[in-house]
Amino acid sequence: MGYEEMWRDLLPIGRVSGGGHRRYSWTAADRECRAWFAEEAGRRGLTLEEDRNGNLFAWWDVPGERRDAVLTGSHLDSVPDGGAFDGPLGVVSALAAIDLLRERGVTPARPLGVAVFAEEEGARFGVACLGSRLLTGAIDPVRARGLRDADGVTWADAMAADGRDPEAIGPDPDLLTGIGCFVELHVEQGRALEVPVGVASAIWPHGRWRFDFTGQGNHAGTTLLRDRRDPMLPFAHTILAARDAAARHEAVATMGKVHVTPNGVNAIPSLVRAWLDTRAPDDAAVRATVAEIRAAAEKVAGEHGVEVALAEESYTQVVDFHAGLRDRLAATLGGAPVLPTGAGHDAGILSAHVPTAMLFVRNPTGVSHAPEEHAETGDCLAGVEALAAVLEDLLTR
Repeated sequence: MGYEEMWRDLLPIGRVSGGGHRRYSWTAADRECRAWFAEEAGRRGLTLEEDRNGNLFAWWDVPGERRDAVLTGSHLDSVPDGGAFDGPLGVVSALAAIDLLRERGVTPARPLGVAVFAEEEGARFGVACLGSRLLTGAIDPVRARGLRDADGVTWADAMAADGRDPEAIGPDPDLLTGIGCFVELHVEQGRALEVPVGVASAIWPHGRWRFDFTGQGNHAGTTLLRDRRDPMLPFAHTILAARDAAARHEAVATMGKVHVTPNGVNAIPSLVRAWLDTRAPDDAAVRATVAEIRAAAEKVAGEHGVEVALAEESYTQVVDFHAGLRDRLAATLGGAPVLPTGAGHDAGILSAHVPTAMLFVRNPTGVSHAPEEHAETGDCLAGVEALAAVLEDLLTR
């Protein structure tokens, strides 16, 4: 089954009205995605394994111990109403690339694995790249087990309900030791590419912070303006401050998720909980942007009798991909363009432990994390060809 047939079968899973996808960890859509991957691995005679953190691996093994392996793949989960290509393109392309290698009679000298990392988007439990963070030890398992979704369900409870052992999660140095390098193919999340395929140079530093604005719940009709402690007002000012601070520091800052308590039309909120996503070309710019936003939030909150607290939920420093591997990929592809990205990826987490690189497939609109995300079939097939060429070079030389 080739690229287009696999894409046809995967596309409907978790699809919602409006064309987007909701594929959250340990849900029915997640189980369907895992079943799809298991079936495709079985078609190819690959050895399917799941680590204790919920990450999937399909192996094309060679005789002897599994060491110095080439790993590729991506993720299958999505943001709320996310596009079809973010993550799944890398998984489908990896399987299609194996088909091409076999058609060409390639005999690998090293094992090849296709990975599907769990909770890459952090859409359900709030921490992006959770599967790869657990694998590499970048997050404390105790903290991970206690992460909660919007309904109060913990990561541990969700895993257990799906038949996994949450007490077993954590770093897996033995698995990492067997990986020689990781190459992740991903749809471009922007529109810098003018050719079908490019190579990543770096990932901007980025993080997520949670603001808690605590005021006093009260009646919307009977509470005089001067008597109000309305947390929505400093929250609104903070959104504007985030835009201004990002512009000053050549960063990007987004507040795209908010929970209001009690969330009633005729009630002054008692609590506004909002999340800030900030990214920039360097760590100093990110930190300066967040510090400025925090100062603005505290100032306005004080003026309205509201308490404000800020908690850092995750942070990833700048990732410069392995120079030798990056240059090797670009050369294999005949001098493909090399460009940075502001989007986080599992490749960025793994880069602290194994040589890592990324390929990007052109996105003509630049839209991502939305139903309009798109890549032309011809460009996707060029991505499969590029990945196959890269993998052949890495597996046989």
